[in-house]
Amino acid sequence: MSEFDISREILDALSKYSNDVVNRVNITAEKCANELRKELKNTSPKKTGDYAKGWRVKKADYSKYALGRYVIHNATDYQLTHLLEYGHAINGGTQRVKAYPHIEKAKEKAAQNFVREVEKAIEEAGK
Repeated sequence: MSEFDISREILDALSKYSNDVVNRVNITAEKCANELRKELKNTSPKKTGDYAKGWRVKKADYSKYALGRYVIHNATDYQLTHLLEYGHAINGGTQRVKAYPHIEKAKEKAAQNFVREVEKAIEEAGK
């Protein structure tokens, strides 16, 4: 076996490994995005329920060679996300409405889960 053949074999193996990792990370990203949407639906404040039902997952900037990106947003009441998360002033700034933090907690939980799942996916791709 020549030096050229060995180089080709190594490159082929690395290419297969990197494609496998990209596929696994993309699947993990979609799974974690959907889990975050479910978490936000469950933990969102519910006066009428419309706000909680409005959470959506949108795929963004996806290509075969790039890792998938997902955006989680509230399609029905996007104006309320910041107001509910942080509270806001009323009556000319003399009073404040209580904050209902729900996005940051869910985001941190999803980020930790995503890192754990990606590490597991990379480990499984190496086997």
